[in-house]
Amino acid sequence: MSGGTTPRHARHTAGVLRSIYLPRSVEALASAMSTYGVPLLVLATTRSAALTGAAFALEWVPRLAAFGWAGAIVDRRGASVVFFLASLSRALLVAVGGVLLFLYPAGTVANVTVMVLAASTGALTEFSYIAAETAGAAAGRRAGARAHRVQAVLLGVDQIANLAGPALAAVLLLAGPPHMLAVITGLSLIAALLALRTPPSPVAPARAPKTTTSGGASAGLRTGWRTIRSLPALGWLVTGLTLSNLATGFLQAAGPVIVVNHYGQSTTAVGLVWSAAAATTLLSVTLCRFAIDRLGLWPVGAACAAIASLACLAAAQAPDYLSYLVLVAILLAAEGGLAVVLRTLRSRLIPPDRFGSTLSATILILLLPFPLAGVLTALTPPDALGHVITACAVLQALGLFLAFARLRTDPALRP
Repeated sequence: MSGGTTPRHARHTAGVLRSIYLPRSVEALASAMSTYGVPLLVLATTRSAALTGAAFALEWVPRLAAFGWAGAIVDRRGASVVFFLASLSRALLVAVGGVLLFLYPAGTVANVTVMVLAASTGALTEFSYIAAETAGAAAGRRAGARAHRVQAVLLGVDQIANLAGPALAAVLLLAGPPHMLAVITGLSLIAALLALRTPPSPVAPARAPKTTTSGGASAGLRTGWRTIRSLPALGWLVTGLTLSNLATGFLQAAGPVIVVNHYGQSTTAVGLVWSAAAATTLLSVTLCRFAIDRLGLWPVGAACAAIASLACLAAAQAPDYLSYLVLVAILLAAEGGLAVVLRTLRSRLIPPDRFGSTLSATILILLLPFPLAGVLTALTPPDALGHVITACAVLQALGLFLAFARLRTDPALRP
């Protein structure tokens, strides 16, 4: 090899860094600041716990509703175009919101502004997320046998953003809402510009019939659902992880009650649990990347499934706060490994021209247990939370066991 020739794998790594990892990093940070910062902004502006809760709902309901639209539009227009337009639109909306809050820091205009920001940024963030995930999956397909490495890096990017974004938003909010919104605006603009460097993803053929405005979202989800059903390996893994998410969601929803009431800790200790979980997830994602290199997807996924099930069962019986924190961190770390397996499998199996729709349907299915977990928390007496966690852990263990038992000989999880 001559001195001026760059190895192929080095060229690939450098290209993915500039075209995938860098845009995703900036977008993930802007999204995390928006997701966690806007509810804080509502509380700081309105001083109302009720409006803060309503803003949380306003932020998430459009996000869930946007999945079908986002997947269908990404499949038709391409990931880079949707990525650019969603980030740019969020930048413009947040900039207008910052100006309005600077001119009207309190009162009706301020209240309406923050509530509109909650709804609009939530939906736009979902569009940019689906587009970024589609671009990441395309990069994974181009990486071939190294697809899991790409997915591990992308998952690590999301975890770092989830650690840094809320803290950065909270610090900037101390200086005033316009300062926080100005930074989100700047990051969104940078993400939009970097999205122009994202490679175009395959799009649906131009001759394909266009969905109507009223049926676009449902048509996209139907396409995604049919694709999941046609891919048994993906269907089994999604089923197992959906049952697992019921346990995880219940721990998240009931966490404040468990930590504060049962263990007698402060609300700050609740945040410490999830910060520790995010840190250990980063470590597990890195370890799983190298483990998959040596062992393959199925052994690593099965080991993570076993660890997650045991940790959740043990967390239901944790005698003190420290052991509860450690067990929840182990559970989330194992689920981080399972996420690498899922993302790698998605990039391998889902046809490129249906990836956006299938990704949307997959995420919707995986998120369905979280509202149910909230209802369970509301209906369960505090002294019975441990029993419900145990029941959820049993369902989790059963779902993951059946999924990986069916996937043991599936070629999709073999090297």
